[in-house]
Amino acid sequence: MPSGFFALLDDIAMLMDDVAAMTKVAGKKTAGILGDDLAVNAEKAVGFSSARELPVLWAITRGSFLNKAIILPLAFGLSAWAPWVIEPILILGGAYLSYEGVEKLVHYVRPSRSQHKAVEGPSEQQRIRSAVTVDFILSVEIVILALGQVMEAEMVVQILAVSFIALLATVGVYGIVALLVRMDDAGLALMQRQAAWAQKLGGFMVVALPWTIKGLGAIGTVALLLVSGGIFHHHIPGVHAVVKSWWPLAADACLGLAGGTFVLGAVTLAKGIVARC
Repeated sequence: MPSGFFALLDDIAMLMDDVAAMTKVAGKKTAGILGDDLAVNAEKAVGFSSARELPVLWAITRGSFLNKAIILPLAFGLSAWAPWVIEPILILGGAYLSYEGVEKLVHYVRPSRSQHKAVEGPSEQQRIRSAVTVDFILSVEIVILALGQVMEAEMVVQILAVSFIALLATVGVYGIVALLVRMDDAGLALMQRQAAWAQKLGGFMVVALPWTIKGLGAIGTVALLLVSGGIFHHHIPGVHAVVKSWWPLAADACLGLAGGTFVLGAVTLAKGIVARC
């Protein structure tokens, strides 16, 4: 009996080692999308009154948990019964991410395209729904990309590793966003203290918040292009052979830009055709 118990513990330890190894591999591949998820949600969570920032963020977080609860079973079902679907979903997701990245670059260069025509901004509920919708799209990519890295592992390892990445995507990202949205309040509290160092630190935190949000937006855009380029690099037949002599980051960036430019052109053309009809 004791030997059987210790054998069970040994099996569990080996399983946890496999899960840790697969989680590390999947985490590296999804880090770019997690960075963009952080940047996007940090932008959407600011701009409310101080009293509404955390309630709004909590509403978005609940939506994110619901998204994961929907996506994870579907992804594991595909992995078990239709694994051939994973690759096309990855490529389609890469096309969407590259489109988002190039569209953001266009908005940086030509900001007038991104200005809202409406006089009044979106309501709180509209902004929450928009954030949850974006989270759903990014969550699909995070889960599918993570799953694509552990397809060769046992199903139990797949479920545990991908579920951990999905949990990290919600708890980690929204936990950091919560700290960011309260950074200015913490800075103002420090500025009211008598100590000179506290006043200087508080002033720096207040001034740094908008720049931090902008910096995260820029990092997120780069991450979108690199992640999408990496998907094209490794999942579209023949592409690796063309760029195998390139520096990997340069290859991924160029592929992301090329793919995003193509999709953006196709979307713009389709909108023009629909507008004329």
